[in-house]
Amino acid sequence: MALWRGSAYAGFLALAVGCVFLLEPQLPSSALRSLWSSLQLGPALPGPGSPERRLAAAWDALIVRPARGWRRVAVGVNACVDVVLSGVKLLQALGLNPGNGKDHSILHSKNDLEEAFGHFLGKGAAAERFFSDKDAFSDIAQIASEFPGAQHYVGGNAALIGQKFAANSDLKVLLCGPVGPKLHELLDDNVFVPPESLQEVDEFHLILEYQVEEQWGQLKAPHANRFIFSHDLSNGAMNMLEVFVSSLEEFQPDLVVLSGLHMMEGQSKELQRKRLLEVVASISDIPAGVPVHLELASMTNRELMSSVVHQQVFPVVTSLGLNEQELLFLSQSASGPHSSLSSWNGVPDVGVVSDILFWILKEHGKSDSRASDLTRIHFHTLVYHILATVDGHWANQLAAVAAGARVAGTQACATETIDSSRVSLKAPREFLTSRLGAGARVTLNPDEPVVAWHREGVSFHFTPVLVCTDPVRTVGLGDAISAEGLFYSEVHPRH
Repeated sequence: MALWRGSAYAGFLALAVGCVFLLEPQLPSSALRSLWSSLQLGPALPGPGSPERRLAAAWDALIVRPARGWRRVAVGVNACVDVVLSGVKLLQALGLNPGNGKDHSILHSKNDLEEAFGHFLGKGAAAERFFSDKDAFSDIAQIASEFPGAQHYVGGNAALIGQKFAANSDLKVLLCGPVGPKLHELLDDNVFVPPESLQEVDEFHLILEYQVEEQWGQLKAPHANRFIFSHDLSNGAMNMLEVFVSSLEEFQPDLVVLSGLHMMEGQSKELQRKRLLEVVASISDIPAGVPVHLELASMTNRELMSSVVHQQVFPVVTSLGLNEQELLFLSQSASGPHSSLSSWNGVPDVGVVSDILFWILKEHGKSDSRASDLTRIHFHTLVYHILATVDGHWANQLAAVAAGARVAGTQACATETIDSSRVSLKAPREFLTSRLGAGARVTLNPDEPVVAWHREGVSFHFTPVLVCTDPVRTVGLGDAISAEGLFYSEVHPRH
């Protein structure tokens, strides 16, 4: 009887709250939720939306086009055809058996492929490796390309970034890279490829995808991700660098995006050193006032990464795009903060990431005492993004970081807008802005999803990512994120 009276009482109050809503439709829904929860009879009435829906709505209000947008964007120099398929199914088709997993900086055999794929699947981490044996790679690529369900896409950071920019019909996009017939067919009509970039044969990259909790023997993937490998000599030698730079004079871009340095890992040390010097000389020929964004990618060669940092590559670029693997490897290679950390343990700590970003801009960025152009870094990891900028050089970065995070959710789920039923807010709800200095403690609010803080002339903009719970495709996310962040960015003219 008491139970029945309690139920009746709850029903009566629910009816009363409903009447209040009918009589006072303008009453804020937050007030109704507060009233219901104060009765302590059960869970709160559903609000205008979940944290995911509230966050997506807040982004939409924040993301505004810059006052002065780009008109002509030149992108180079790595391009290929991505063959995307299930990694576990391909390895099974190759007759490979699962082991414990082991990383290899360069793949020399199918056995190396099996071990490296298992290593990164177990971590749920993205990676990219060079396959040294041309004939073995050719055999694997043929099996992969003809595998049931295998899909062919535009590949290579430069081509993917160019393709993303080309979705904006008011932008003119130039792409320089080794473009074969299949890639040319896949590219957006809005992407212009100079004749010198066309070649008779495509470069193929194999993208082995795996889903969250997918198993390979004893290993289970904590996140959906992909393992990339190729035997790509054109991109490896950055063959299109000179074509790219020579095309800029006629194209007259107001933004240049460069990528492909990581592809040199398969080259000799002497060629790497020589090519980096030529990269610096080529970038230095780009007219002053045209920002140059460098998109980094997965590297395993510490000497190459150290050379990229120290051999004047960083000072001649204006902006960097990188993920958590590249950020930590960069700090390890150049003896930066937290470089004793061997790997990330789960979600990268915001304070640690912030410290490394701050160090890059303080040690290698633009200052009164240093001849450097570097003023911006776009960091992205699965559950959050940070844009770090030297004060006084960039505008609209609040919108830019939100736009980059939003496109991560839409592209992974293959939706036009954020579908709140298919995404999850997995970012830390509380974090410190630094682990070295006097970092502030921040509590995340989905209704105000971009958090800003400042540190000695550097501004940080943080926003969570709405992670797609059933990703359709993970490859190219970093390139889409960087392109979208750049599209919404505005650079202050040089004085």
